[in-house]
Amino acid sequence: MWCPFCDNTETSVIETRYVQRDNSVRRRRECESCNERFTTYEYYAPKQLTVIKSTGSREDFFRGKLYNSLKIALNKRGFSSGEIDQLVTDIENEIRRNYPREVHSKQIGEVVMKHLKTVDKVAYIRFASVYRDFQDIGAFEAEIQGMD
Repeated sequence: MWCPFCDNTETSVIETRYVQRDNSVRRRRECESCNERFTTYEYYAPKQLTVIKSTGSREDFFRGKLYNSLKIALNKRGFSSGEIDQLVTDIENEIRRNYPREVHSKQIGEVVMKHLKTVDKVAYIRFASVYRDFQDIGAFEAEIQGMD
């Protein structure tokens, strides 16, 4: 690991901790040349997950899409970007556990709705209205009645 202060490549690890929140490893390091200390984080690189769209086309899973859709659903609901990011991590971990190589977009939507239902019911309805493509007020009312 190179030192961000002096660009020396000789550094030593002082402390290592597992960060459960985002499945990373935090390492506290010290440069052997300038003695400055700095922190690095290591994340695992999972195998690429393929999403099968409703049209039958396939695309790579993109965490950013999930984040953006949750950000819209949770807009003005008092959630910080860190809380949304944690929710995305929880959802992504569940998807990768249950669908290691390929997942249908419908299955992703169901996992998202399951999580939103426990976190914020208004966000759940917002997401469901787009995901389930309500065509009339009756479908909307039925979804609200089914929440109990």
